[in-house]
Amino acid sequence: MKVPKIILVAGLVALVVLLLSPQRRPPAYNTAAEVTIRGVVDSVQNFYCPISGDEGTHLTVATANGTVQVHVAPMRFLGARRWEFSQGDQVEVVGSPIVFHGRDALIARTISRGTQTVALRKPDGRPLWVE
Repeated sequence: MKVPKIILVAGLVALVVLLLSPQRRPPAYNTAAEVTIRGVVDSVQNFYCPISGDEGTHLTVATANGTVQVHVAPMRFLGARRWEFSQGDQVEVVGSPIVFHGRDALIARTISRGTQTVALRKPDGRPLWVE
């Protein structure tokens, strides 16, 4: 009987620690810090992103100042607009700089490629996929 009590106590302690530990919130869009970068798409990756809370598209963009990871939007949002990115695309990204997993990154508001521009967020930074 001692083993189940020990397991129960350990579980309760773990639960209390999780509930009392500070919550890590994803970085928010900051319109006051908005920047524009230009570069070439080095890679396109799709993975779960805590910023969008969904399976999202992410670009690694090579700029004159180095590479930047760009958080674009949920895959379903881009797919509904038939908007895709490919390695080698020349892009201009307007967005909010953040630090994500210890690295500089950017939350995109608009992305232009040639004469086409896709809006991902409203001018105030609110995502267009959350209506």
